[in-house]
Amino acid sequence: MEAKKIRSTFIEFFQSKQHQFVPSSPIVVKNDPTLMFTNAGMNQFKDAFLGNEQPKYARVANSQKCLRVSGKHNDLEEVGVDTYHHTMFEMLGNWSFGDYFKKEAIEWAWELLTEVYQLPKDRLYVSVFEGDQDDNLQMDQEAYDFWKKIVPEDRIIMGSKKDNFWEMGDTGPCGPCSEIHIDLRSEEERKQVAGKDLVNNDHPQVIEIWNLVFMQYNRLSDGSLKELPAKHVDTGMGFERLVRAIQHKSSNYDTDLFMPFISFLEGKSGKKYGQDEQTDIAFRVIVDHIRAISFTIADGQLPSNNKAGYVIRRILRRAVRYGYTFLDFQEPFLYELSPLISANFGEIFPEVKQQQEFIAKVIQEEETSFLRTLDKGLKMLDQIKADLRAQNETVISGKTAFELYDTYGFPLDLTSLIAREGGFSLDEKGFASEMEKQKNRSRAASESETGDWVSVHDDEGVDFIGYDFTEAYSHIIKYRVVKDKKGDKYQLVLDKTPFYAESGGQVGDTGYLISESEKIRVVDTKKENDLIVHFVEKLPTDPSLRFSAEVDKRKRSLTMNNHTATHLLQSALKQVLGDHVQQRGSLVNDQVLRFDFSHFAKMTEEEISQVEDIVNSKIRENIPLLEKRNVPIEEAKQMGATALFGEKYGDYVRVITFDPNFSVELCGGTHVPSTAQIGLFKILSEGSVASGVRRIEAITSLEAEKYLKAQENLLKELQDLLKNPKDLKKAVESLLQEKAELKSELDKLYQEKASGVKADLLKQFVEKDGAKILLAQISLPNADSLKKLAYELKNEVADAFVILAAEIEGKPQIAVILDENLISSKNLNAGQIVRELAKEIQGGGGGQPFFATAGGKKLEGLPDVISKAKQMFL
Repeated sequence: MEAKKIRSTFIEFFQSKQHQFVPSSPIVVKNDPTLMFTNAGMNQFKDAFLGNEQPKYARVANSQKCLRVSGKHNDLEEVGVDTYHHTMFEMLGNWSFGDYFKKEAIEWAWELLTEVYQLPKDRLYVSVFEGDQDDNLQMDQEAYDFWKKIVPEDRIIMGSKKDNFWEMGDTGPCGPCSEIHIDLRSEEERKQVAGKDLVNNDHPQVIEIWNLVFMQYNRLSDGSLKELPAKHVDTGMGFERLVRAIQHKSSNYDTDLFMPFISFLEGKSGKKYGQDEQTDIAFRVIVDHIRAISFTIADGQLPSNNKAGYVIRRILRRAVRYGYTFLDFQEPFLYELSPLISANFGEIFPEVKQQQEFIAKVIQEEETSFLRTLDKGLKMLDQIKADLRAQNETVISGKTAFELYDTYGFPLDLTSLIAREGGFSLDEKGFASEMEKQKNRSRAASESETGDWVSVHDDEGVDFIGYDFTEAYSHIIKYRVVKDKKGDKYQLVLDKTPFYAESGGQVGDTGYLISESEKIRVVDTKKENDLIVHFVEKLPTDPSLRFSAEVDKRKRSLTMNNHTATHLLQSALKQVLGDHVQQRGSLVNDQVLRFDFSHFAKMTEEEISQVEDIVNSKIRENIPLLEKRNVPIEEAKQMGATALFGEKYGDYVRVITFDPNFSVELCGGTHVPSTAQIGLFKILSEGSVASGVRRIEAITSLEAEKYLKAQENLLKELQDLLKNPKDLKKAVESLLQEKAELKSELDKLYQEKASGVKADLLKQFVEKDGAKILLAQISLPNADSLKKLAYELKNEVADAFVILAAEIEGKPQIAVILDENLISSKNLNAGQIVRELAKEIQGGGGGQPFFATAGGKKLEGLPDVISKAKQMFL
């Protein structure tokens, strides 16, 4: 059975059991501070488990995109080394929200595996939770009793808290679980050792395929367990492992989920999969990682140096490194796998098909950039090895190896491999120590303690009224305290709120909560899952009182101007640049708007001007807002509404229209009643922020007026400085021409001075041991003159060894240049020499073995540089 059929069979089976199929949520998590990536199928249903929202369906089934490369569930270093771990994987799951429980979950799982997929019953084992004294939890007798009606009791295994109590993180929904394991070994191996003895022992052929989690508890921040409002079922079956079992393969990578990718790499590299363990690992790393990279980019997360973007960049670089080292790929290659991603996954996950070209372009540019960095790192390693040889050392320090890892993305194994090839060893303990230091620094910087919610009033849900009102009388439902290094912070949830929570790029509202006795500032508003959380400066003296919740109207109004302007901007960009333009991120506040979009070339001044003109013309048209709430998603699509990739939309959406023929978007933000309120739109900058992504920063309304007024004042000041010329442009051009002519004259004078210095220096060479040595303190106009002089002296004197200590624009600089013959014959290195001499001027530097420079802070140390050089070489 093909993988696509296996997936569709799962969905159809649970649809026959009255489950509603729901699409996968984005792999990149938004509005949940406890998660960076979706790491389990249940993430999108977290609020239903916690009782924060009423689920739309009592029974649900889906295939969820998951990523496990950070936090508690981190499989990255195992990926590729074994045959069953992955970064990105699909989690097939069925859920019950307060409907059926253990009996049905167990019976249906067995029915699907053994009757529909026809997996052999004698190869399957099940486990149940044995209980845990620390949490005061009893054995899951209920699950055990259901299982023993289906399977022999000798196939039921008691599992510890580690294996059979599922928790998403340190806090949150959790509960006992039953796992189903399959023994995929040969008959001969099975006769020698019983599969039961290998369950949960990391045997590559005895693996878990399905986990049935019975959500009964919520883990609080103090470690205690609290019963959930209702009992739920959350099951997760690793799709890749299931396909492997059904297709009778010994490895996940041997299935039709991965073999098309491996076959492509075989053809491109000329190497065969299955012949060498190192190249096999490289094949597996690459075909796994390309999925994680592609799906996260499709969901709106681009590689970067921060947070989720850094994780994706790290995965991409890991794949490139393995291809570079073991498959001899010296040029970008990952991006060529994008068509295969589209062909194999575009049906169930249409976003990768719709964005195939964009995904490929981003990956290609990232690869190109990293290969340049890799090349720099290799050259740096060559220099490190040369320095060690000069010092008769054979060990690369852990600190040096960590710097290569942290700065150039060199993993320890790659540095170790290159070291061994050159006859060096590596201080791995030192590397581990540096890595631990970095982790401790990171933990210390981000450490905070979030307290549990304290209930004040009955929780009947949060009513957001901010589209229609900026004030409301409200009660606090619950509050909590967050402790970090900066002190205590306080968070509140109101039963009714006009405060807009940060979402979709628009910042959260600020304002006040006012009672009869106090006024408390709301400094921010954010979403946590589906909760609207208000960040306040202090807790109310009496949280049970009624409060007047008042939004900062001025800030809200200016923010709305900028938000509506982003809608107009996106439509204008599509009109000028083409339909390939897609939003890739935004920031909207009361000061500025920032809009990131897919485009692969710098915008011309003419294009920027066209976009600006279109937006301002729409502002002058005074187009009224047409807002439609609770529109069925399919109806919104038929209206031509623009959706944002990576956003999870429900069955009903809000549609914002400013002229049906110009701007129709799905949006949850706040907007102006008509475009004329924006007043004026002005683009400040356009530039690149990531591979294939450009960024426009712009201002509107009062900020735009202030900007133009400042430009007008600047122009007037320039006119005054230039004595009010009739043609300002011509006057400035004349000044620039005059400056260029003066610079040319100055350069000639510099050259004449440098020539005079050179003529004098040529007389000062001293011959010693086959080298002609020049040690001199000089004064020069600029750094370029110093470099030029050093090279000219070397070229005119055979076997030259030159050290120049120069004062340049009031600062000390040193240049060392050697004839190439002296590097090998005298074992000299310009980089090492200049670093030693730079100590005299409180500086540092480096360069190549034949030429190096250094700068410093201590100008009066220049004579000491020459004195030290004389001691060393004369």
